[in-house]
This record gives sequence, C-alpha cells and structure tokens, in this order.
Amino acid sequence: MSSLAMSSFVEQQIVLHQFTAKHSVQARAMLGWSREDLAIQAGVAVEAVQQFESQRDVGDETRLALAFRLEAEGLVFFPGFAPGWGMSVRGALSESSTQLAYQTVE
Repeated sequence: MSSLAMSSFVEQQIVLHQFTAKHSVQARAMLGWSREDLAIQAGVAVEAVQQFESQRDVGDETRLALAFRLEAEGLVFFPGFAPGWGMSVRGALSESSTQLAYQTVE
C-alpha cells in the first residue's frame, strides 16, 4: 500500500473512532444547521443523518461524509469532548493576509 493510501486509510480510521452521534448533534447546533442542512452539505440522505444521530448503524461512508463536511467548517472532534473550533484554512488565510497587509504598511 502506498504511503498516501496508508495515510488516507489511517485518517479515515481515526475519524471513524473519534466522531460520534453526539458530536454531530452538537456540531450542527454550533453551525445553526438542521439535519436537512447537514444532509445536503454532506451529500447523504436526511434519513442517514437521523439514523446516525439516533445511534443506529450507518455505513462508514456516511459517517465519514458527515465528519469530513463538519471538519471542512473548521470543527474538530475528540472522544469525550464537545466539538471545538480548529484552525480552518479560511481563517488561516485571512489572518496571514491581515498580518501581511499590516507588515507592509509599517
């Protein structure tokens, strides 16, 4: 297995073990999203979101789609903790642009 494929596999396994139904509910609340919003954003059926958040079995693909979509909004997930705001690419880019603009003005 190539290192890229192995890295992707490991990342997916970490997400599958860290992302819980409770995380999904809490993350939606943080974003102000309904189940329908998350389903549309993640490209899954609303029933799949309902099933996952009711702690019923869903496929790994569904769980990954939900987790990755919420992570794309800048959220991070750790077992036993509520979701938190991580460093998003958008935030990092705007912060570095602000710093660069400030440095060039001085």
